[in-house]
Order: sequence, then C-alpha cells, then structure tokens
Amino acid sequence: MIFSIIAILAGLYILICIMLYFFQEKLIFFPQKLSNDHKFHFNQSFEEIPIITADGIHLNSVLFKADSSKGLIFYLHGNAGALDTWGEIAKTYTDLNYDLFMLDYRGYGKSEGVVNGQTDLFEDVQHGYNEIKARYNEESIIILGYSIGTGAAAKLASANKPRMLILQAPYYTFTDLVQRMYPFFPSFLLRYKFETAEYLKNCKAPVVIFHGDHDEVIYYGSSLKLEKQFKSTDKLITLKGQGHNGITENEQYTKHIKEILR
Repeated sequence: MIFSIIAILAGLYILICIMLYFFQEKLIFFPQKLSNDHKFHFNQSFEEIPIITADGIHLNSVLFKADSSKGLIFYLHGNAGALDTWGEIAKTYTDLNYDLFMLDYRGYGKSEGVVNGQTDLFEDVQHGYNEIKARYNEESIIILGYSIGTGAAAKLASANKPRMLILQAPYYTFTDLVQRMYPFFPSFLLRYKFETAEYLKNCKAPVVIFHGDHDEVIYYGSSLKLEKQFKSTDKLITLKGQGHNGITENEQYTKHIKEILR
C-alpha cells in the first residue's frame, strides 16, 4: 500500500509538472483584451502606432507627447492589464518633458496573437524599438521596464545603445524568482528564463534600479543580487515601505526620477 501511495503521488506530481510546462503562460501573463475599435481616452496628447512583427502580427502601441520634449521613455509594462490603464502613468514622465512610448505585448489590449515564448517577446519589443529609433535619436531614448517587463527591458538595452536603463522591481532572473516561489517546480521545465543578471553584463548604458523593500511579488533581494554586479555608473534606489504596485506614484520615486530625468 505504501508503494501504491508513493506511485500515485509521483504520478500526480509528474502530471502537475506537465500541466505547468504546457500552460505556464496562464500563470505568467494576465492580459486584458480590448476590441479593435476601442477608443483610448487619455487626458493628454497621444498617437497610436501600429507595429508589425516579423511573423505578421499587429501590435498596438501608444506614443504620449510632452509639450517640450527632452527625449523619450520606452516603457515596458507588467504582466496584467492593457494600454488603457497603463497609459495613466504617462503624465508622470510627460510632465518632466519626456515623451513616452508604450507597447502592448501579444494578446494584450488591441494587439493580436498570444505570448508564446520569450524569443517572440524579445523580437516584438525590438520591432517597437526600431520604430522609435526612426523617430528619435537613440542617445535620447531611456528604456524603462516594470516587473515582468524588466527582463525584456534589460535584454533590449543590452542589444542596443540607449541613454539609460531604468528597472522598477526587477527579478535577478525569472528562474530565480520562480524557484523561490515554487521550489517544487523543476527549473528546467521553465520556458521563460528572462536572465536579467546576464543581460546587464552586456548593458553599456547606466542602470538605475528602483525596488520597494516591502515588495510581496518580486522579492527585494533580487535587486541586492543585481547590485553586486553593477558598473560604476549603476545604482540601486530602495523605496522604503513600498510594495510591488504603485511605484510610479511613490513620493520617493517621483523625487528621484525628477532628478534623474532633469
């Protein structure tokens, strides 16, 4: 009977691992879909820009314009929602005289398709960056990633030459984060690695990390690990008492970002 129980438990464990492997997108990405004719209602000037991927998928993006622009923030958002809500943070940056470009990943908002692998995600983000480079000098572009978007932001910065990379609540690697949250899940089954630590090694631009020391989603120690491999131009800014959400509205953040973007 003992062997039968062990066999059943082992079978259930294998079944769970198989399901996690094939359905892990459902555990990572939580997109909000919008109809193709959805009208955005932002209280500032903006332009919708269509992005066509290498495999013909149409992605939706929005460019917010400042009254007097010093440059552009290329913003990669988190794993839930869509541009209609993420766009609400744009005013923080346009008020500091920076335009802001924001892209909805596959399956988010009015973007077609579904996220199906980190390579596709990286290539889509690069297509968006190429579109922006045709409009702005790259030395005036700052890449900013939040949460799940930090891995793609770091990868993008390592493959291009932006002025700066800003990360809000980054993970050391996505594998490291998943192992901490789900230690029973074999890491080799994870199809999304998002190796932020490795990407930063190849990032020539200055890096600024913001992380709340009360982050309940991506543990603060992730940024402490990243700090150990900083260049002389990089820095970590700890937001005291800050959780995972609401970083852009944090008073400490707004004070520091104003100094950084001046």
